[in-house]
Amino acid sequence: MTEQQGAPQQLAAGKSQGGAGASYKVMLFQFENFQGKKAEFSSECKDVNEKGLEKVASVIVESGPWVAYDRHGFKGEQFILEKGEYPRWDTWTNSQNSHFLLSLRPLKVDSADHKLHLFENPGFSGQQIEVVDDDVPSLWGLGFKDRVASVKALNGTWVGYQYPGYRGRQFVFERGDFKHWNDWESPTPQIQSVRRVRDMQWHKRGYFEPGCPSSFKQINW
Repeated sequence: MTEQQGAPQQLAAGKSQGGAGASYKVMLFQFENFQGKKAEFSSECKDVNEKGLEKVASVIVESGPWVAYDRHGFKGEQFILEKGEYPRWDTWTNSQNSHFLLSLRPLKVDSADHKLHLFENPGFSGQQIEVVDDDVPSLWGLGFKDRVASVKALNGTWVGYQYPGYRGRQFVFERGDFKHWNDWESPTPQIQSVRRVRDMQWHKRGYFEPGCPSSFKQINW
């Protein structure tokens, strides 16, 4: 990369609590289809091995949402876990890069509203697009490039995907500014689809339903 890489500005320790009235409960199982040793969590866990789990092969989220990582200490590839059942690893990811969950934490969802600004270049410059209260299966379909190098999450919590159709690596955007793609722990400035993260506090169903039309507009500063 020729552009200077910025240090992450948002630490997991400062993002582990949900909004007012939020509750969290997740169950992790050592084997697929909810078999084997089980561990239950209502708060963050930096290392599932310390809780007696050698691996995590299935998950049940009773209330959330959560973000899990393939490395200890909230590092590495990210996986969004909303309310529902995940009987095997390919139900929470299709990136094919990792089959492991080694740490996880609750996701902060501070509002029922969602607004996201995406920028072509670091430092909130270049081509820009605004997404409001909807999911976008393809940024190319909206006339925007796949290069996203900085992000402003103005409302709600979002997840970006490396490829269209909510595929590939996942990147969490809780409310705040992300000046560089390193701030969301991405190796490259590539995002091709984005969607809202749902929370039972604000949404009755509490999970993702694909196929909705998108609301967007180009913005200029």
